[in-house]
Amino acid sequence: MGEIMLIRHGETEWSANRQHTSYTDLDLTADGERQARALKTFLAGRRFTRVLASPRARALRTARLAGLTVDGTDPDLAEWNYGEYEGRTTADIHGDRPAWNIWTDGSPGGESPAEIGRRLDRVLDRVALLLDSGDVALVGHAHSLRVLGARWIGLPPAAGGLLRLDTATVSVLGHEHGRQVIRRWNQSAPPPPGTAASTAGH
Repeated sequence: MGEIMLIRHGETEWSANRQHTSYTDLDLTADGERQARALKTFLAGRRFTRVLASPRARALRTARLAGLTVDGTDPDLAEWNYGEYEGRTTADIHGDRPAWNIWTDGSPGGESPAEIGRRLDRVLDRVALLLDSGDVALVGHAHSLRVLGARWIGLPPAAGGLLRLDTATVSVLGHEHGRQVIRRWNQSAPPPPGTAASTAGH
């Protein structure tokens, strides 16, 4: 039985500023491109039956820089639709709605937790049919992939709020004793040898 590898896109200007980004089609920053390229070595040797991506440019660019060949785009892998909160930060929104929580409240004019949950369930239903043939890679976005991870292990969409997911990270969903489990979560590619980041903390 194959595994599902989840890959979040690299940094964009809005993700760096913590602005909610769904349908706005931003490119990667220079740091985002560097992050995506670092994934190439990290993913070397992995073979995928299918590579599916969100149709957004930031996801497709990340896949290409990471050395993946995208077999198709899936609109159900797009980010949570933030509706009227597109481009705003959580801190800004709390100025109007102090108790607002995307995981329980959704977004006005956008998607509710139940709606995005149904959307990501459709992705999992389709991917499940491919796992007998090997591993599948899904390249997408923070909130939608967090919901997908929660749904894989049978939790409600709101449980994605407990699964932090940084830019250009890899997570792996699989099985253990017949149960669907999270095998790895929010793993960054190691920095290139000899860089300042690779020696930090030593």
